[in-house]
Amino acid sequence: MVELKQIPYGGWSRCYQLSNGRIEIVITGEVGPRLIRFGFVDGVNEFYEDTSAMGKTGGDDWRLYGGHRFWHAPEAVPRTYLPDNSPVSVEQASGFVRVTQPVESSGMGKEIDIYMDANGAHVRLVHRLKNTSMWPVECAPWALSVVAAGGVAMFPLPPRGSHPAALLPANKLVMWPYTNMADPRWTWGERFIMLRQSDGVPQKVGCDVRDGWAAYARNGHLFVKLFGYQAGAAYPDLGCNFETFTNANMLEVESLGPLQTIEPGGSIEYREDWCLFDGVPMPSNDSDIDAHVVGRVQEARQLAGQ
Repeated sequence: MVELKQIPYGGWSRCYQLSNGRIEIVITGEVGPRLIRFGFVDGVNEFYEDTSAMGKTGGDDWRLYGGHRFWHAPEAVPRTYLPDNSPVSVEQASGFVRVTQPVESSGMGKEIDIYMDANGAHVRLVHRLKNTSMWPVECAPWALSVVAAGGVAMFPLPPRGSHPAALLPANKLVMWPYTNMADPRWTWGERFIMLRQSDGVPQKVGCDVRDGWAAYARNGHLFVKLFGYQAGAAYPDLGCNFETFTNANMLEVESLGPLQTIEPGGSIEYREDWCLFDGVPMPSNDSDIDAHVVGRVQEARQLAGQ
């Protein structure tokens, strides 16, 4: 049975724990929306917590906080970094919990609906952007999960081919000005790309992940994120529906929806499915991902009804 209860957490007096007895999510009530914790009950937090910001409220500066957050792309200052330091509403509905942020000064309103399985280690999130302004807004929903240090992120490339049978390009691989392909934290496999979190300067890459999944392995746990891909749709950042970023403190597993025009009074929705597995060895190459991760991704798809 899924239960929602108010708890103190991380220096805030009003947070909300959503649990089915196997996994739990902690939602901040005094800032956000932030899903500041995700993990097994009585286990470690799979998400990063920014200790310099935990428990703080108010102010005009954007804070990382950690956990899972909801943005809209493309990234721009100041729009992307409008502070979310004010209270949110957390309401239990029939079968889900809705987290609603006050409308931003940009005119955009954000909601996250959280559907937790009654027994399994699966959660569905429906992110919603509402345009309350007087003019159309073109943007893309952007779901960012900030995971704890010490693990490795991975995502698949499209099926490989051989020359001369395969003459046309197969996918995009997008770099930022600070992307360094020689950084040892990258593993550029034949069928998968991996990024390890450890000390080092920021790194980021984006891709059109048509298979619709990415994962993060850490301390025997595997966090699997499922998301969509629409062939022919325009995606931000030169065509990315997935991006991963890391610095010396944390790593981000980010998925993005297509660019859409939201008319005044209109809204768009974007779905992710999360699954959490235990007893998964840390992969270091394509063969390890085949052996220990791909099967869990298939289990995640079954839990998500895909």
